[in-house]
Amino acid sequence: MKFTAEQIAGILEGEVVGNPNATVSMLSKIEEGTEGCLTFLSNPKYTSFIYDTKASIVIVNNTFVPENEISATLIKVEDAYGAFAKILEFYNQAKNTKVGIEIPCVLSESAKHGKDFYLGSFSYIGENVIIGDNVKIYPNSFIGDNVKIGNNTVIFAGAKILSETEIGNNCNIYSGTTIGADGFGFAPNSDGTYRKIPQIGNVIIEDNVDIGACTTIDRATMGSTIIRKGVKLDNQIQIAHNVEIGENTVIAAQTGIAGTTKIGKNCMIGGQVGIAGHLIIGNNVRIQAQSGVGKNIKDNETLQGSPSFGYSEYSKSYVHFRNLPKIVTEIEELKKIIK
Repeated sequence: MKFTAEQIAGILEGEVVGNPNATVSMLSKIEEGTEGCLTFLSNPKYTSFIYDTKASIVIVNNTFVPENEISATLIKVEDAYGAFAKILEFYNQAKNTKVGIEIPCVLSESAKHGKDFYLGSFSYIGENVIIGDNVKIYPNSFIGDNVKIGNNTVIFAGAKILSETEIGNNCNIYSGTTIGADGFGFAPNSDGTYRKIPQIGNVIIEDNVDIGACTTIDRATMGSTIIRKGVKLDNQIQIAHNVEIGENTVIAAQTGIAGTTKIGKNCMIGGQVGIAGHLIIGNNVRIQAQSGVGKNIKDNETLQGSPSFGYSEYSKSYVHFRNLPKIVTEIEELKKIIK
């Protein structure tokens, strides 16, 4: 697909400086731009590249004033970074326009789907599945029995949505993700073996949720594991049975959340965080990467460390920890003096 500078400026409500008929068909970083590419400049750190870039069109802030000659056509907007993000979203939507059912695949007779539906080859749709409008399910995906999927949701290649799962509108489920697998429930027997506890609950994912590649969300033992609206999950996250994650919370990769823990709204959780089970974590909490959380957390706290504690206290303690060998040496010398 090709777009002219004039068309892009119309989408972004921007001003063209240069050739309004300059065309682009690709996106790139400014330092890697070639002819036919659209790029942007928002960080002053990269200003030098605009004078050498081979990109055909560059989106810049209204405040940008060139100091040297620029070969590219400019589109001036209020916020170049935000404008380029808008173009990326537009480009992504343009790519995801597939419709129809590819062969071979399995679509159960009892399954129902809305208009503009796409089902990729080698996918499986189970019994009594209900799928909304403009849903895209890419190849090699599995959708189990009694699953519900809302409008405008995309299931990328190789994702597994197991039975009874409910997914809202405008969600993105990325490749390799498994939603609705059994929770980790076993009861010890008297002979030292373990008996599996049936997991009869489900997973509920509300609207506008993004779930990264190879993330797993376990079904509840009873009731529901719930991911509230606006949650953004990175790749390779483990969410155990009966966990609830509050609205607009963001969690980075390789974090693990044990069963029945409740996480509040608007939290930010760094990568490789471990959170124990049966905890309550408040709203607006910040947990730094590689922290270990083993107790309840109140609203608005920022934590670090394993076991985690207050961020400012952690920072002060870490200064002393780094100096610990020196402090021990000084203590030993003082002990000798005292003796």
